[in-house]
Amino acid sequence: MSAKLSIQGVSRVFTSPKGAKTQALTPVDFDVRENDFVTILGPSGCGKSTMLRIVAGLDQPTTGRVLLDGQPVDGPGADRGMVFQSYTLFPWLTIAQNIRFGLRERGMPEAQQKERCDYFMAKVGLRGFEHHFPKQLSGGMQQRTAIARALANDPKILLLDEPFGALDNQTRVLMQELLLGIWEAERKTVLFVTHDIDEAIFMANRVAVFSARPGRIKTELEVDLPHPRHYTIKTSPEFMQLKARLTEEIRAESMAAAEH
Repeated sequence: MSAKLSIQGVSRVFTSPKGAKTQALTPVDFDVRENDFVTILGPSGCGKSTMLRIVAGLDQPTTGRVLLDGQPVDGPGADRGMVFQSYTLFPWLTIAQNIRFGLRERGMPEAQQKERCDYFMAKVGLRGFEHHFPKQLSGGMQQRTAIARALANDPKILLLDEPFGALDNQTRVLMQELLLGIWEAERKTVLFVTHDIDEAIFMANRVAVFSARPGRIKTELEVDLPHPRHYTIKTSPEFMQLKARLTEEIRAESMAAAEH
């Protein structure tokens, strides 16, 4: 199967105002297939988020290139939906206005905007909150809004940078199941950055493990667990076996990072 997203020889070196150089990524080669749900797992500071920002077009690689459906990525675009860890909603807009923002900017007819907004508000369980403002909602509900906004634009790929990292554990589990249910229904291509091993396994059909900085993909692991998934799968022998393998991988990289 041809790649939906192709990361080819992508590296990133940051230069400080005084000229000091820090290599965040060594050349990374990685493909994401159509309808893949790939999680990127690795120790803190390993370049996971840097790579995601490059795919989003929010940063430029020092070397290499990113292709989406064979076309070079050279800046942000509506073909990529991005959800951050922080709640990046417009505080002066209502929930419905936030979700419809990209549609309005593209000049979509009002009736079609409303139809898509209503559909995805229902998908993420926000029906009835159309006229609320972000500050009136919990963190989990704000992230639901951000996910609905990204999906409403019908991107070719959904990019998520630790989107549930700031949530309490109970809300995080609910959000994991919510997003996975949407993916199972919509079959979007997803690239999801996390540092949580359980989350990486539970969400993905493939996990890519990053090395300590400078980051590179050192291991790729297929997750052959059945769908639909429920949190109880986390106690299954198959899940625990994957967790033990990934825990050892991350432990080795965390120790390597500490030595540097």
